[in-house]
Amino acid sequence: MEIKTIGLASDHAGYDLKQYVIKYCEAHGYPYKDYGTYSTDSCDYSDFGHALAEGIEKGEVFPGIAICGSGEGISMTLNKHQGIRAGLCWIPEIAHLIRQHNNANVLVMPGRFIDEAMAEKIMDEYFSTEFEGGRHQKRIDKIPL
Repeated sequence: MEIKTIGLASDHAGYDLKQYVIKYCEAHGYPYKDYGTYSTDSCDYSDFGHALAEGIEKGEVFPGIAICGSGEGISMTLNKHQGIRAGLCWIPEIAHLIRQHNNANVLVMPGRFIDEAMAEKIMDEYFSTEFEGGRHQKRIDKIPL
């Protein structure tokens, strides 16, 4: 995967894991842009999910990583945008498939259900997997309304 600048977003429940993701990006030399939140104060995942989606759609960042407590709320928010294919991953095998088959442009992780070691394995798999194309592209082309 060709990385431009990784867009990051989380709510309060994903904030601590997002701080680890920032360290991961820095250790790997990946540039990033943080769309928030910037603390563990209670907030709404949708505010930050929409900001990240808009950043991807405008070409400011690619790909994205988003985190909320379960990963579900921020995934739902991101996937409301026509240009976004966000996939929720809790194990590396799913990260592989969302890239290989779905060409996911946002990796979503559940901040309350995985630890930093698992997040690292998931990100390693996501970033190292290429889109397979072919029959999968035909399926992706049918997603937008």
